[in-house]
Amino acid sequence: MSNKPCTVAILGKKVGMTRYFLEDGKNIPVTVIEAGPCVVTQVKTAERDGYSAVQIAFEDMKARNSTMAMIAHDMKAGTGPKRVHREMRVADDAAANAFQLGQTIGVGALEGVAYVDVIGTSKGKGFAGVMKRHNFKGMCATHGTERKHRTPGSIGSHGTDRGHGAKIKKGKRMAGHMGDERVTVRSLDVVKIDAEKNLLLVKGPVPGANDGYLFIRAATRLFKRKAKKLAKK
Repeated sequence: MSNKPCTVAILGKKVGMTRYFLEDGKNIPVTVIEAGPCVVTQVKTAERDGYSAVQIAFEDMKARNSTMAMIAHDMKAGTGPKRVHREMRVADDAAANAFQLGQTIGVGALEGVAYVDVIGTSKGKGFAGVMKRHNFKGMCATHGTERKHRTPGSIGSHGTDRGHGAKIKKGKRMAGHMGDERVTVRSLDVVKIDAEKNLLLVKGPVPGANDGYLFIRAATRLFKRKAKKLAKK
């Protein structure tokens, strides 16, 4: 799923949001994630596969809803068919060989991790105009504007690209499909880990709707404020 080496990662499902009360009485908004248990379904090494990685799988599913190829693939790890499979790069073959085929990874693997990155698919909003999709201010509400208040305005100046034809330049902000895309939220605080119930509580929202699948990893690039806070500990 990522080309960067990963130290700790797990798959999960978004349960929903709630409030968590701290010892001093303050309450903070948290997202509850059902994280794991995951099964290691494949271990890749540079010698055999050209790169080092570990594949993990999450959530059982009925064999009739899977495929023969995936059933056989998961059977090699000694487990039934799984619904979600993700691959995480590791630094080298030694790190990959630290995992065993069929090994179970629970949310306890995140013990001691202060911040995590959460990757998911955002909610789909359908076809949206430029005001909703790109926060355009719209046309004037006066001065003779008639029934064009939410239009994007002229795009003629972007219809001429000398030497490359008369197409609209790539990246031009226009109306189109909004949402339903991969989103990464970085450096979320880990509030609580419940290893018995396989629950992970992180501060703030995460991408997607309830019951959406998530990939949770130890934060790879901390914000400066959080990096300083972690360095003081």
